[in-house]
Amino acid sequence: MARPKNITEFEIKVEGEPYIWRLQRGPQWSNNPIERRGKAIAVRHKEGTREAIIEFPAGPPPKFGAPVLKASQIPTLLVARAIQSAIGAGWEPMSRGKPVPIVVDETGA
Repeated sequence: MARPKNITEFEIKVEGEPYIWRLQRGPQWSNNPIERRGKAIAVRHKEGTREAIIEFPAGPPPKFGAPVLKASQIPTLLVARAIQSAIGAGWEPMSRGKPVPIVVDETGA
């Protein structure tokens, strides 16, 4: 029997509103710089259903044998800044619909 994935969600308040976020995808590395993808987090309002998939750029490749990125290692300030950027880009967390992909820079802006 397959082991279930351990999905860890975290609660964060941004401008007084509660949001739930989780690590959607860790960084994906390749020798070809075009195929590299950065981490992505999924965010939704605690009372809403529409998610935003916030994608970060791929940084430098990790050193050989480096541990895998865990959601608890992502700074909450970075997540809060990314949520503010997503709202500024037009994401409406209380609306319904498909997840909205939003690309931010490495600082979350």
